[in-house]
Amino acid sequence: MKEQKTMDICLLGASGSVGESTLKVLRQFPDAFRLHSCSVHSNEDKAKAIIDEFSPQVLVVTSKKAKRTLGTRYKNSKIYYGEEALLDIVSATEVDIVVTAIVGSAGIFPTTKAIESGKKIAIANKETLVTFGPYINGLLQKHPVAMIPVDSEHNALFQLLEDRQGIDTLVLTASGGTFRDLPLEKFKDITLEQALKHPTWSMGPKITIDSAGMVNKGLEVIEAHFLFGFPYEKIEVVIHPESIVHGIVALQDGASLLYASHPDMIFPIAHSLFYPEKVPALLLERKAHTWGALHFRSPEAARYPALPLAYAAGKRSGTAPAIFNAANEEAVSQFIAGNIQFVHIPQLIDASLQGLEISDSPDLQGYLEADQNARQFVADRVKKGML
Repeated sequence: MKEQKTMDICLLGASGSVGESTLKVLRQFPDAFRLHSCSVHSNEDKAKAIIDEFSPQVLVVTSKKAKRTLGTRYKNSKIYYGEEALLDIVSATEVDIVVTAIVGSAGIFPTTKAIESGKKIAIANKETLVTFGPYINGLLQKHPVAMIPVDSEHNALFQLLEDRQGIDTLVLTASGGTFRDLPLEKFKDITLEQALKHPTWSMGPKITIDSAGMVNKGLEVIEAHFLFGFPYEKIEVVIHPESIVHGIVALQDGASLLYASHPDMIFPIAHSLFYPEKVPALLLERKAHTWGALHFRSPEAARYPALPLAYAAGKRSGTAPAIFNAANEEAVSQFIAGNIQFVHIPQLIDASLQGLEISDSPDLQGYLEADQNARQFVADRVKKGML
């Protein structure tokens, strides 16, 4: 590997699971990467720990409800409060790579600014591509920056797709979530505590609940469409409980190429940060003979009704994916608040797709309006007991 200058990283969402894994990579490669700036939502104790260890120039706390215990400066780092400051840190001249690990469609604004500023982007904020896919791809045509997916499944496919000749189908693997083996008759009694127990990954509450209903995989199907340009008919999902195989490329001759690793986000994050160079050192030693048996099966529509809804929204295009994503975010919030049952989440998504107008050629404001309309639609139905 040729000698590289130290790359300055802007990490959005430093206190989440992807953020934690990104910091792990920075610890392992201190000569290759430096934390220039980062954001947390409201966890100011975590912010202090990050400043103590990495000394970023700037740290942003985005929550309006933050206690503001850090003031305007903590040690040698400047502190800003509010989402608006994200636009400043992603566009800073010194920044080479922006890691977008914040959750939700709020990621659109800093992602857009990073693209316009010519930054290499390691994208872990799937909602940006799901909700605003055509808009983002249009921006990338005007500003041809490298956008590397951080999600383990998409990163696996990204690596497998470096040679696209002879490819027929992309296959996204899924753990199947918390309830992959739960009898269907027990779904009506699922509790929040149960939904937050993921069998493989340690993640935040929203994405863990998404995984339990495989909404996350539906979002990833739409994301894969915009990342790689494959039609939805050529993007498949399989349940793989061991989470060792992260992506599969099915070839035209019937053979398949698989990307496999121990389930740890350090692999896709390190790849994204070093790209287009190769990761220069061993990350984790987990030899293939230690993996044990690997199993695969098709997802059941009755168990995961949100998955076909995601395919339908993607194929409908326009603002349909934005409605799917926003309706899910609001429904998950209502479930966490104890206002609805787990089984109501896909029902509310379906009702939103059926009940809201879908625009075919929206501008950015059109996508934002669809997002807000879907959230309000779900909130109103829950308030009125229309479940």
